[in-house]
Amino acid sequence: MKETAKILLVDDEPAMLRYIRTLLEVDDYKVETASTGEEALQRIDKGMEPDLVLLDVLMPGIDGLETLEQLRQKRPGVKVVMLSCVNDTKKVVQAMRLGAHDYLTKPFQKAELDAVIDQCIGEGKAVVGGDAEDVGDDIFFIAASPAMRKIRSQAALVAKVDIPVLLLGESGTGKEVLARLIHKLSTRAHRTFMKVNCAAVPADLLESELFGYEPGAFTGATHAKPGKFELCNKGTFLLDEIGEMPPQLQAKLLHVLQDQSFSRLGSRNVIKVDVRILAATNIDIPEALAAKRLREDLYYRLNAFTLQLPPLRERKEEIPILLKHFMTRMAERYARPQLPLSPALLEACQAHSWPGNLRELNNFLKRYLILGDESLAAAELQPRPDGNGGSARGDSAKSGDAGGGLKSLARSAKDEAEGEAIRQALEQTNWNRKRAAELLQISYKALLYKIRQYGIAEAKSHHKLSAGA
Repeated sequence: MKETAKILLVDDEPAMLRYIRTLLEVDDYKVETASTGEEALQRIDKGMEPDLVLLDVLMPGIDGLETLEQLRQKRPGVKVVMLSCVNDTKKVVQAMRLGAHDYLTKPFQKAELDAVIDQCIGEGKAVVGGDAEDVGDDIFFIAASPAMRKIRSQAALVAKVDIPVLLLGESGTGKEVLARLIHKLSTRAHRTFMKVNCAAVPADLLESELFGYEPGAFTGATHAKPGKFELCNKGTFLLDEIGEMPPQLQAKLLHVLQDQSFSRLGSRNVIKVDVRILAATNIDIPEALAAKRLREDLYYRLNAFTLQLPPLRERKEEIPILLKHFMTRMAERYARPQLPLSPALLEACQAHSWPGNLRELNNFLKRYLILGDESLAAAELQPRPDGNGGSARGDSAKSGDAGGGLKSLARSAKDEAEGEAIRQALEQTNWNRKRAAELLQISYKALLYKIRQYGIAEAKSHHKLSAGA
């Protein structure tokens, strides 16, 4: 609890020690002080176990960064917030890499101190409840596991430093959500957040999309058009799937990172911008560098700080919380009553490997909400006998199909569930295929293909669904 939390305050300025101690004791924290790094380390050696250490960066003798490094060795779990009267980017980044949880620039207001302390102490003490954090555009960041709470803490720290950040992780782990969180926690929060998916834009159009063009720059360029970098001036720009950007375009991006300037296509005029760049990718970085698909100089420029998102299979304790959150949001969105999440369904979800991560979990729950059939939802999560997710049960061998019968049954159940979801979406939208595709969150072309695949006829009340080709 807040009133019993122990805080070790380390600062070589007596006036600052008294000031911060007063702020802390007003809120009933138990405060001990030290005026040097050596004294702080001695207190730790003598058995002090603080919940939080507030540590000044610039001190005589052992400075704050060296003290932090030794603190992390002696008490790996202790939360440390660095204090400094200078917002030195290099020192902030170094402190992050050494494991600092946050950074306050003196002088600071009591509200700033309170927010940082609540975040740090709450992070270690709270029961896993995973309250969703709104990061804008109806997108939420959930940190309900130690790994994700650490990511959230690092994001809060790196948000305060205007450097590029490289976001790594498998597809569907939430890299865009993390980018939005960094933007929200930064000084640019009131400015534009913009995203470009480098894999979704054709290579010959990506340059004009990013940098804009002048009339006559290419066939069809009849008027001037600003690029995304111009439109995002003063804001935060996410380059998603950066590993798919053509190498020749990577050189121009490197110039923007170095000089914050570029020229539109067909123009010699230099445009200056102030944009914070975040980059996300799921590629194998060493392999991409070796194959020269990713420029080494660009990688090191983007890699001022890296955040690695763990896959869902490594944070399964979050699955019940994520399911509940997705159920609440989607029931609201589609105006449907929430469905129960039975112990059996939760157990099946916990056992599933979720190769598609959060995206797969979200789509699974959407199908369950639309179909309303728990048995079909559970069947979709059954282990497969092909080595991906499990093996067939022993009695399947009696079918004489070496497990093929169970595999076929699982696929048939999945096809039936998907076909039924499509039929219901079409009925709900009075067969407006465009609206049905939006409801199902698939492309219009994909919906037409699946309508043909499952033989769904418009006289829907007189036709049965077929799982055949």
